[in-house]
This record gives sequence, C-alpha cells and structure tokens, in this order.
Amino acid sequence: MEQHLLAGQVVPAEGSREVRGTNPSTGQPGTALIAATREEVAAAVATADVARGVWRRTPPAQRAAALQEAARVVRADAQHLGEVLSAETGRLLGEARGSAEVAADLLAEAAVTGLLAAGRNLAGDPGAVDVVRREPRGVVAVLTPWNDPYPAAAGLLAAALVMGNTVVHKPSERSAAAGWELAVRISQCLPDGVLNVLTGDGAVGAAVAADPRVHVVAQVGSTTTGRAIAATVGARGGRVLLENGGKDPILVDAGVNPRWAAQQIATGAFTNAGQLCTSVERVYLHSDVSDAVISALLAIAETMVVGDPADPASDLGPMVDERQLQVVAEQVDAAVAAGAQCLTGGARLDRPGSWYPPTVLTGCTPDMAVLTEETFGPVAAIVVVADFEEGLELAEAGAHGLAATVLTPRMDHALRAAEHLEVGTVKVNAVFGGAPGGSADPRRASGSGPGFGPALLGELSALKAVHLEPAPPA
Repeated sequence: MEQHLLAGQVVPAEGSREVRGTNPSTGQPGTALIAATREEVAAAVATADVARGVWRRTPPAQRAAALQEAARVVRADAQHLGEVLSAETGRLLGEARGSAEVAADLLAEAAVTGLLAAGRNLAGDPGAVDVVRREPRGVVAVLTPWNDPYPAAAGLLAAALVMGNTVVHKPSERSAAAGWELAVRISQCLPDGVLNVLTGDGAVGAAVAADPRVHVVAQVGSTTTGRAIAATVGARGGRVLLENGGKDPILVDAGVNPRWAAQQIATGAFTNAGQLCTSVERVYLHSDVSDAVISALLAIAETMVVGDPADPASDLGPMVDERQLQVVAEQVDAAVAAGAQCLTGGARLDRPGSWYPPTVLTGCTPDMAVLTEETFGPVAAIVVVADFEEGLELAEAGAHGLAATVLTPRMDHALRAAEHLEVGTVKVNAVFGGAPGGSADPRRASGSGPGFGPALLGELSALKAVHLEPAPPA
C-alpha cells in the first residue's frame, strides 16, 4: 500500500520506508506498505485541524445521518471486508465477515446514541439561563490493532465523529489492507478532511500522538505502546483513552455442567486462535468438576480442524505471524519445562505459515508466564482450585484488568464475583456477549478510559458552562 487518505483524496505515499507483513497461511510475504513520513503525519493532522471548524458546526442529525450511511455501506460490503481480513490475518472467513457486520452495527449505534448525548439546563437564577453545552474536543487520533480491527476502529471512529471531532486514523500495519478498506468506506460518507488515514507502523502512530494539535489519542493495542503514548500525550496536556493487554480469567464453579463449561472455555481460549483482547488466558477449575471439564475440553480441542481460514469446515486458522507464534511457543515451552503438563497441542504444526494447534496445559503455577503475561494464542492454562473463594482470589490477581468470566449456578457467587473482580467487564455464564449501550473502564495494565458505549461519547466531548443574563436597557 503506497497511499494515504487526506482531505477525502487518495494520495501517493512519499516515504521510502517499507513495512511488509507475511501471509499467515503460507509464511510468504504479505501486505506491504510505505510508512508515512513526519511531513505526511503533519499534513494529515493539519487537514483534520482545518476540517474541524466546519464539522463541529454541522448539525448533529447530519453527522448521525452520515454514520448511518457508512453503516449501510460497510454492511453491504461485509463479505469483501471479511475476505480481506481473513487473507491478511488468518481469521476464519465467517468470523471476519461477522466482524465487519459488527462494525456496521457500531456505526449505526453511535448515530443513535450520539443524538442523545446532549448538554443540560441548570437550576439557576430565574432571570438568567444556565446551561452546560457538550462540544467536540477537536482532532482525535485513532490507533487500532490487527486482531479485531473492524469493531475496534468503527467504535472509536463513530464515537469521535458523531460528537463533531475530526480524526486521523492509523490502522495496525499487521492488518493494513483491512484497516484501509474499512476507513475508505466510512470516509466516502463524510465531508473531505473529516477522516484522514495514514499507513505505517508504531513509529507513525507515535508521531501522530506527539502532534500538539491532536487533542485526544484513542489507542487499542499493547500495554507497552499504550504507556508510551500516555507519557507523550500527558506531557503536553492531551487526553488518552487506552484499551491494552489482557490476561482474562475464567472461573468454573462447582455444580456446572462440565461439557457446557468446556465449550465456554474453548470458545474463549481458541476463537481467532486466542488472539482477541478478551480471550480466555487463565482457567480456574473447582476441584469438584475439574476432571470432567478437562476431559470434555480435551475432546473439543483434539477434534478441532486447524485449516484454511476460507474453508467453512475449519475451526481454527493460523496465527497472525511468526512473531506472535514465537511468543506463544516460548511461554508453553517454559511452562512445560517448569512442570506443567501439556495434554494436547503444544508445538507448531509442520506446514508453511504460522500454525499453532489448540493447546491445553494443566499443573500451571502462578510464576509461569502463561499465567502472568499476555499469551495471545490458542492456549488454555489450567489451575485446579479447592473452592470458589480461592478461584476468585486467583482470578482477581495479576497486572491486568480487562475482563473476567465466571460460570456458576449460584446467584450469591455471581454477585460476589461481580463485586469482587476489579476488571472492566464481568461476564457470568457466558464467555462472550453483552447488550449495546454498555460502558467499561479497563483497570491496571489493561488501560484507562471507556472504550465503548455512552461513556465513550462523554470522553470525546468537552463540557462548557454558559451563564446568560439579559442586558440592561440602554
């Protein structure tokens, strides 16, 4: 990719630094892009800065209508968008298409909720008018990841745009083609300059975040990158929204159906080869059900088809690239060397590309990286606990606080988990799911600030108090 999107026009990239990915299914060279130069970054920010004067004064209903049209366009092209994402990252085609459809849903949702994010009247002096206005913050940088790029981008872009901000967007270099395809479709529904897209790697994202004309930086990605962005943006007085790494636990209580619990674990740990922000990476099993759940989980893992992402018969595609596979392999190998038992999987598949099978580990201990560091691969690391309270304490422990799942037949345990777990999202009896309109703040190393929902609209707008009195007679 040798192009950027500025002021509604596709312009040739002027830099010479090439960033090339790999095809995860074959290991051969994949998408190549030319990273934006500092001059191109500055031009994109300047374009957004100029455009915000008109966009912020565009009636909210017109901004919402533009997002509704973008949702329609994205939904109509969901199959193509799915094909691009699947080919680039190895995600199963059906899941990739569904991801594009979720992006359309988020665009449409913001078009509705954005109209409700109004200011308010204050109870002031009867002879005056006191109101609080909600206004856009200005230029928003949106930096998004490769693992689920369509919803991550659509949610942030829609929230920023519907509130009257303009945007400079840099998709991950690992899903550059997918990010470009989505952004171009959204941009064609907007006035020129409102959404600008740059291609490049982390250095380009850092340059965007450092520009003093950028008022808010919203980043979804690694904790290390998020902390670097926070330091840069905070030093110049900007605002940061971060959704970063996760090490999400699932706690299985006594009394649950073992086969159902195993399916929930498999869904959480193996979907998209374990490469989701809210993938299950730590499994805590009550001793009363542990043997039955492990047996059922093995049966699922050993019958999963690891194959061509475009084949409907495949249950698992390749990992995104060799670099991510090596992270997973090193953690699994280290766990086994330290005493964990690998019941299935545990070694890359002997075929071209970055293929790693569903892996189940037991006997994991708190000092192992598979329980402390983000794995981001198809690995279920299991710990057997004596009772619910022990499992709850272990689930709460650790550096991250993105989400957690609890499977339990007991309402008191469900309520206890909801109160005790200091994470952004607690899910009871469903590893994935949630109604529209929710908002959550990640905790600790997982980031800060809401990444979705009505609260995100608040973060992307600024409050202004206005006191108005009539002038005295001349």
